[in-house]
Amino acid sequence: MKYNKITNTDLKASNIIMGNMRLKQLSLLEAERLIRTAMEQGINFFDHADIYGPDVLGQCEEFFAEAIQMNTSMREKIILQSKCGIRRGKGYYDFSKEYIIHSVNGILKRLKTEYLDILLLHRPDPLMEPDEIAEAFEELHSSGKVRYFGLS
Repeated sequence: MKYNKITNTDLKASNIIMGNMRLKQLSLLEAERLIRTAMEQGINFFDHADIYGPDVLGQCEEFFAEAIQMNTSMREKIILQSKCGIRRGKGYYDFSKEYIIHSVNGILKRLKTEYLDILLLHRPDPLMEPDEIAEAFEELHSSGKVRYFGLS
């Protein structure tokens, strides 16, 4: 597997990323097998979003953590990226400081981890307030909940 250093970070990511948007379509055993096989092949980067899941907000994140039996040892082996900003079932985007922080807290709980390596704004809205987003990012970074930020 080829690995690339992500610019301006200390992350060395596999050049193949496993997306988890449809993970919940598998059984728990199938999901565990898929993730472990990916890791055996050298994939260390796993992409999520707080809206991924067929029925419930963040269902795929929770299922991922359950499938790999997330713990400290496992967490050290992987790069976790998630996205926020789309209000599922509401039909709009929300990039307010309050919603970003609320979303990250939910993501961390569902993934059973204390931090995300990368948080992306999911399809950013041109009408978002940059100062408010910067405040949210600063708070999340200084608290250790998110290491790096970007856009999807």
